[in-house]
Amino acid sequence: MSEKPSSASADFFPLQTWHRPRDPQRLRLDCVAFSGTPRKHPFDAERIMVLVDPYSANTVYYEFEKKDIAYVEELPSLVDMEGATLPMFRLWVRKGSIGVRSTPFIVGDTRSRL
Repeated sequence: MSEKPSSASADFFPLQTWHRPRDPQRLRLDCVAFSGTPRKHPFDAERIMVLVDPYSANTVYYEFEKKDIAYVEELPSLVDMEGATLPMFRLWVRKGSIGVRSTPFIVGDTRSRL
């Protein structure tokens, strides 16, 4: 198992990756995979946030309880224009778990004015 230190941000959430699951087929049947960069939850230490595309202007993130994560895979890291790296992971979350999907948007009137 290994922990990844953050070079990008203090709110990075260190994850431990595990060796191959005992039964990869069972993992696919029992879990759903979510990929992104992990972040500490701002007020709940038992939850984790996963930014789907951290360099995108269209921020989307997921929240899960740590206990619902069955397996973690390390993916290739992203590198920004300044050379800072962001570790990326695939989290396998147990089916039936409660997650939160957040898509921020700007409130406005979408009707065209005549």
